[in-house]
Amino acid sequence: MKISLGIVIGLAAVLGASHLYSKHASSPETEEMEEAEKVKPAGPAFDADSAYAFVKSQCDFGPRAMNTEAHDRCAAWIIGKFEQYGCTVKTQKADLKGYDGTVLKSCNIIASTRPEATTRILICAHWDSRPWADNDPDSTKWRTPIIAANDGASGVGVMIELARLIQANPLPHQENTPIGIDFVCFDAEDWGTPQWADTEDDPASWALGAQHWAGNLPQGYEARYGILLDMVGGQGARFYREGISMQYAPEIVKKVWKAARQAGYGSFFPKQDGGMITDDHVPVNQTAKIPTIDIIPYYPQCGQSSFGPTWHTVADDMDHIDRNTLKAVGQTLVQVLWTEGM
Repeated sequence: MKISLGIVIGLAAVLGASHLYSKHASSPETEEMEEAEKVKPAGPAFDADSAYAFVKSQCDFGPRAMNTEAHDRCAAWIIGKFEQYGCTVKTQKADLKGYDGTVLKSCNIIASTRPEATTRILICAHWDSRPWADNDPDSTKWRTPIIAANDGASGVGVMIELARLIQANPLPHQENTPIGIDFVCFDAEDWGTPQWADTEDDPASWALGAQHWAGNLPQGYEARYGILLDMVGGQGARFYREGISMQYAPEIVKKVWKAARQAGYGSFFPKQDGGMITDDHVPVNQTAKIPTIDIIPYYPQCGQSSFGPTWHTVADDMDHIDRNTLKAVGQTLVQVLWTEGM
């Protein structure tokens, strides 16, 4: 689904998660070029092999499409892993309506470190998988469920590895104030109108779990900022500055891209604009009012999709997951979190 720049900006109550960029019409760069930071790594080493194993474990359940046994079994596994690494886990279940009226048994998973802390940071990703490979170059596979190693499992794998690291290496306090992390796994992100459907694309059919979470926050919940991880394990991925992120949370974009350079992974985070994308971060920004950015790849030269050649195809499998990409994103998040209290 393509959404024009004007429509994307105007979406407040009705959201889309098309995963297709429209061209970001940014003005010429006017900000002064920052002096290149020296590499100043902070925190523990992010273990890409461990994150890769967490991605694979999700894929081993098969496609985690809504209303399937694999979906429910994977949810139980995700909950168990976060609990294993010391998180307090809650679920947010809801019956949500798909584009075709199908009732989707949705389950957002919220795993928290230091749940008593009032200073909190949100890290999120979606964990469901696309029920249809509707962007596959082979039209005979358009109704085939996908494994979704990158588009779903990669973000959750990075979050679980971060939870493991935090348990072993507690985050420093900020001026004697503890910082808590909320890892939120959004469900029902990828049940948007398929390209082959005989119905007009409905923007409200995407990011359903994030819409529900943002509209039903616990009373008084606040987070300093949020970071959405979407497709953070693909081969050849580069993470350009996404337009909605720049609109709602430009200082968080600056913080994260600087952290990437300090951690030694600036080449994965070019200081260039990609495009605007309606994704789970849109309701978090617009409804929950938490300034949240999207770390999402942009492949400007890829004819198959701006999100890379495996997006919504049967090729989104473990063969196309790159530990180097997982490492770059994971170590950047370590840099962000372990310097937050400094």
